[in-house]
Amino acid sequence: PGLKYFGPYTNAWALRNTFEVLLKVFPVRSCSSSNFSRAQRSKRQCLLGDIGKCAAPCVDWISKEDHQSLALRLNDFMESGMENLLPSLQAEMLSASDNEEFERAARLRDQIESFEKAQRSTQGNFSDDLDGDFIALYQDGFHSAGSIFSMQRGSIKGSRSWIVDQEMTLEGQDVFASLLFSIYGNGSISIPRNIYLNTQPDNLPELEQWLTNVNGSKVEIKVPQRGDKAELLDTVKRNAQYSLIQYVSKRATDAAISGKALTEIEEMLSLPRTPLRIECFDISNISGTSVVASMVVFEDGLPKKSEYRRFIIDTSEGWDDTRAMHQVITRRLKRMLDDRNVDLAEVSETGGRISKFAYPPALIVVDGGKPQVSAAQRALSELGISDIALCGLAKRLEEVWLPNNSDPLIFPRNSEGLYLLQRIRDEAHRFAITFHRSRRSKVMLESLLDEIPGLGSARRAALLDRFGSVSAIRKAEVSELAATPGIGEKLAITIIESLAQIGKSEQVNMTTGEITGA
Repeated sequence: PGLKYFGPYTNAWALRNTFEVLLKVFPVRSCSSSNFSRAQRSKRQCLLGDIGKCAAPCVDWISKEDHQSLALRLNDFMESGMENLLPSLQAEMLSASDNEEFERAARLRDQIESFEKAQRSTQGNFSDDLDGDFIALYQDGFHSAGSIFSMQRGSIKGSRSWIVDQEMTLEGQDVFASLLFSIYGNGSISIPRNIYLNTQPDNLPELEQWLTNVNGSKVEIKVPQRGDKAELLDTVKRNAQYSLIQYVSKRATDAAISGKALTEIEEMLSLPRTPLRIECFDISNISGTSVVASMVVFEDGLPKKSEYRRFIIDTSEGWDDTRAMHQVITRRLKRMLDDRNVDLAEVSETGGRISKFAYPPALIVVDGGKPQVSAAQRALSELGISDIALCGLAKRLEEVWLPNNSDPLIFPRNSEGLYLLQRIRDEAHRFAITFHRSRRSKVMLESLLDEIPGLGSARRAALLDRFGSVSAIRKAEVSELAATPGIGEKLAITIIESLAQIGKSEQVNMTTGEITGA
């Protein structure tokens, strides 16, 4: 009777992982005396009993003697480790079975299965010579995350992830140094002899010396390029990436952080009010062909995808990035002005709805620097609009440009406002790219008709008007094609033969829109 203490343990987070496994293998009661007495009176076990992490002696699922034996085995494991545990459990199970103690044998069998399952989950396909801490860094723009797998003889004894201090990262400090300080700097984690990294840090000798001083014995940092260790580091890096995705997603939906970001934007841009509705515009093109623009909408710092819009840019009078930006801003704001003049009472009486273009943004963000901002400002001025704020976000240095300013505005690098502007700009870019790809694919497919002899522009238009797409034309019968005005049976046969021949030699990549050899 009484208490027994184990430890101290330097890896608290690894110990928590181990404890969850131990409760499966050795489901001893871990509740307080009052909870135990309450369960005895109610004849109802707690949740740990329901999920197999307690043998529930409170409701006599296990005898007092067997529970004491379970506790003794846990004690032996904590003192001597796992080397002799499995053979001992297997011997006890066989003995119980021989003595026809089938319930006890079944419990021992379940413990063995839990233990073997736990071993498999930590070992995976790793070789036994994987020993030490494996640390990988994942960086995405202005954010970084690191993960660690602590390995002993090919088994994962613990894993954890950290978000690297954003300000340190942006100020040019070595990210790996910051990560290692986070992991080992407070002395709560034991330092192994070997530490494996997925990237060479800038100051490796200094980091090795620091770790050696903290540890009191030599520590080596290695950067494997191939083999099991490099493969394991790839896994650790994916773990870091997943942690960063979770972190960024949580921040993106955090109302307090969104509110702080909007307030920072209001203050930095000297806006008359908080920009609760922000619209961002991006242009996408390749060599001036299939030029498209996107408009994304963020309200209260969150995307409002139902109000995203796409625009096909008219390039008949020439094209460049600033002309395209002027055109899309003009088109969007003209719609806003037109919809502002709608009689709201009439809309209400007829049961109609107000166009989503009628809602004015508090801030327009354009993807680009001074030229793009100037083009957008010209569109605002031509329409007589002065109550909508405007800025541009240049990609390379993440500079914020304002109309009529000769120099960019520099947000603090760890600013939540800057991060929100980046998110909005990146979302507009993603939305434009997906539209551009679909447009380009359609153009590429329709251009196949240009190669068919005897098929002029009027006949091509007639075919597309009737069948809708080149794919539908391919599937049509001769009689169906011949019924199209201006085609006839002879040309219909030529079309089918030509498309069949083109299909053998060329294919269209529906993801990129490129025509490739079959």
